[in-house]
Order: sequence, then C-alpha cells, then structure tokens
Amino acid sequence: MTKHIGILTAGGDSPGLNAAIRGAGKAAQGHYGMQMIGFLDGFRGLVDNRFTRLDGEFLSGILTRGGTILGTSRDKPHRMLFGGKTQDMTDVIVENYHANHLDALICIGGGGTQKNALKLMEKGLNIITLPKTIDNDVGLTDVTFGFDTALGIATDAIDRLHSTAHSHHRIIVVEIMGHRAGWLALGAGIAGGADVILLPEIPYDLEVVADAIRERSRSGKNFSIVAVAEGALPTDKASLVHEAEQRKLNAANKKEKKDAKEDLAQLNLEYANHTVLLSKQLEQMTGLESRVTILGHLQRGGTPSAADRLLATRLGTACADLIEQDHFGVMVAARGDDAVPVPLKEVAGNKKLVPTDHTWVTSAQRVGTCLGIR
Repeated sequence: MTKHIGILTAGGDSPGLNAAIRGAGKAAQGHYGMQMIGFLDGFRGLVDNRFTRLDGEFLSGILTRGGTILGTSRDKPHRMLFGGKTQDMTDVIVENYHANHLDALICIGGGGTQKNALKLMEKGLNIITLPKTIDNDVGLTDVTFGFDTALGIATDAIDRLHSTAHSHHRIIVVEIMGHRAGWLALGAGIAGGADVILLPEIPYDLEVVADAIRERSRSGKNFSIVAVAEGALPTDKASLVHEAEQRKLNAANKKEKKDAKEDLAQLNLEYANHTVLLSKQLEQMTGLESRVTILGHLQRGGTPSAADRLLATRLGTACADLIEQDHFGVMVAARGDDAVPVPLKEVAGNKKLVPTDHTWVTSAQRVGTCLGIR
C-alpha cells in the first residue's frame, strides 16, 4: 500500500532545510512511490492542519535556496499559544496526523525539535527526525546541516574585519551565534585567525584577555580580533548562571523552580549586551579603540554551501529509506560517510557542547590564540 508521509521544519531557519526536504521528498516519492505533504510553519501548521502537497514541481529548484519553503516557528506542541492562552495541543496533532492518514511524520530541527518530536512519538505517532542547526549542538551526530554554511559566513566576516582592524589600529570584537555551544565561534575564530576566542564552555578571565591584547601591542601588533560566542561569559557571571541553573535543576517544589527560572531570566537580561560591555572594558584596559560587529541572523541566511547541500540530501534520502523499512522513533545522524538511525530517547536533551580538550581547542592554543584562561 502507498505510504503517506508528513514533513515539517521547526525552530530557527537554517541553510540546507530545503535540500533536506527535497532529498526526503524525491526519494520517498520517486524511489518508493510514497505520497508526501508538508505542514506549514512548523508544529503550528500541524495543529492548524495547514499543509501543501509536495509533488515534483514543488520540490523542483529548491536545492540552492536558503531558509525553508515550508516556513517555520518555535511553537512547542505541548505549550502553544492558542485561542489566547497557552495550551497542550498534542492531542490535536494526533488527530490531524490520523485525519491525513499519515504513516510517518518527519520533523526537521535542532535540539528543541528533537524533544518535541519525542513527545509526539510517546503519543504513538511514527516519528523520524533530521538534525539541523547552525550551532552544531545536536547530540549523537557528527555534524548538523546549516553549520558549514554559517561557519563560512562567520569566517568570511572575520577575514574582512582584519583590514579595518589593521588600518585603524583597533580591537574588533565580533559576536558570533551560539548561546550554549561555541562550535561556530571556535571554528570561525580558528579559520579566520582571530587573536582571542571566547566560548560559553570556557568562562573567561577579562584580565587574561586584556593581557593578551597588550602583549600583542608590545610586540608591534597594534590591532586584535576577538571572536566571541553570544553565550560566552566572564568567570564571575558564569558562576552565577551555573548556580541558578543548578537550583532550577534541583528544585524541590514549583516555587523553588519558579524562583530559579526568574533568577535565570534576570541574569540573561543583565548580560544581554555583554559583547558591547566587553568591548568597552577592553578599550579602557588596553588604551586601544574598540568596535563591535554583531553578525546575528546574517550567519544563517543565504545559499547553503555545497557541504550542507550534500549532507542534507544524504540524510534526507536515508530518512526515506528508514520509512520504507518502518524504522521509526529515530533521528538520522551523520556518522562519517554513513547515515545512522539513533533512538530519539537518546538524542532529546542531549546537547553537544565543545569539550575543553577538543582538538579544535588544542589547535587554537598551539597557534597562540587566547581563550581567556591562563
């Protein structure tokens, strides 16, 4: 019997999403004779039952396009603003899944999407996921599609900022995306030759950073590039955040958990402009003029790189293979040149952070890059 497949993209947009949709759609339909519909705007479209049929014409010409032709949102099925209040809409999703006679639902997204997909799997739906995010922080996969494109964009930005920093004898502080994981800042910092790289995983000592820049000045190098992940924090502030997170994790009741969440929200608000503050502090401590460049959403826009197109197509077609085999409840992970099914229960909540002994960290230190630690 013909299988009917649904697919959606959730969370932030990322280069390679359309390539993944195309890979899964063309393999499912052209190779296995399945029928596929795409839900619009993530889980929101699944709740509203808004979808489009993904025929050959719809999938044609989308390989090189950035963003997602299906649209996306950050809605969570179990906590969605609907009818003016926050509601659990998972039962509605289950109803729409069966109303469309689906045999499987493909959810493409990052860490949050993996957790949301697991909740739907636990409701009895046949779920399979694909890992995308420019942060490269989804666990149990070598890499996520979107990362390579963003890495190239961030590296190119650092390359271009070198000439300005050198010409004006300035410190240029470049903020790169990454709240909890520093893969993008670390990779772009190394590839772009940044003099200082600051990561969320390695709280920094401001005096160490200033010393590194002053030492460059003493050796005749009158400019410095500082690549900083948006989630990087100095040691004192990182300790406060860690304490609040632990209190939230170990809360004995709802009040304690609420208080810890409020403390975390307040800390995040206070540190929202930490990159600007860092730039001012370094200017005062070194006597060098400092400027900030925040790359922001620029990093995840535009045409996906060849590597991301290849990865997304490879994982997308493997997804169709697994559906044909009735292999559900998994994320399709990249392992070397292979695509491997990994149980969603092992993936959900498994955030891949930069290990402090990772080879990239070691390489950065070997070439003299300051990581904000002694």
